[in-house]
Amino acid sequence: MNPEEKAGWTPLPHSDEDLRIAREVPDTPQTRSPQYRLAWTDEDFMTRRELRPVRLQLELLKPEMYLAERGIRSTVVLFGGARIPAPGTPASLARNETQRRNLEANAKYYEEARQFARTCSEYSASTYFREFVIVTGGGPGVMEAGNRGARDVGAPSIGFNIVLPHEQAPNAYVTPDLCFNFHYFAIRKMHFIMRAKAVAIFPGGFGTLDELFETLTLIQTGRMERVPLLMFGKEFWQNAIHIEYLAEQGTISPEDLDLLTYVDTADEAWAVIRDFYQL
Repeated sequence: MNPEEKAGWTPLPHSDEDLRIAREVPDTPQTRSPQYRLAWTDEDFMTRRELRPVRLQLELLKPEMYLAERGIRSTVVLFGGARIPAPGTPASLARNETQRRNLEANAKYYEEARQFARTCSEYSASTYFREFVIVTGGGPGVMEAGNRGARDVGAPSIGFNIVLPHEQAPNAYVTPDLCFNFHYFAIRKMHFIMRAKAVAIFPGGFGTLDELFETLTLIQTGRMERVPLLMFGKEFWQNAIHIEYLAEQGTISPEDLDLLTYVDTADEAWAVIRDFYQL
């Protein structure tokens, strides 16, 4: 007799055993009723407005558990445009000739993102892929380049996808068992930053700007430790955002300008990380 039985207590059946038993019950009007379903298997129930706090918790918990089980302690995050094509590939999402020309010119950043991910992943291999693991939003463009660079050197990489009308499928280079899907932007953002030891910002649009300013705000307000914030493409970003103007106007502190580091190549970016952490 085991200690639990001696104490008059026996463990409840495992949840998966409960599920098997629930599926084997006789087919009756009662068992066909939605109210009879186990709560966590009832999609109609789980998607009710009142269950939103539970869904938020589950989206935070699921990736956290799987990444912890893989032993992943830190990441390098790549943000950037989903529309930027690989070199030599037509810019299929361009809406006019100007966009096509500029997107195809910016394809150089796809290659820099891919090389940067390779370099980070080669270092990650020396930590048994526990540190500096590449993470992207799991989609096309710069995100694809990041996951692809990791796979080039046989390294795992993470994809944090989100359900959107125009961007549903993960790119083919995300490690399958590290490919997650989110409904809530807020929880996805938390997972991007929770383990980040560096954040690389490549040319992009609203989504990229959103992630940039979210990260800047967290660092500026002390809610996140300072990490290298690498702005790939100095000319692009200094045309897109006039950060110096904010400092001149007094709406940010002059020292806030130091939170951003402009780089143009993967080698420059890795040198910043290497020096910052004295690798």
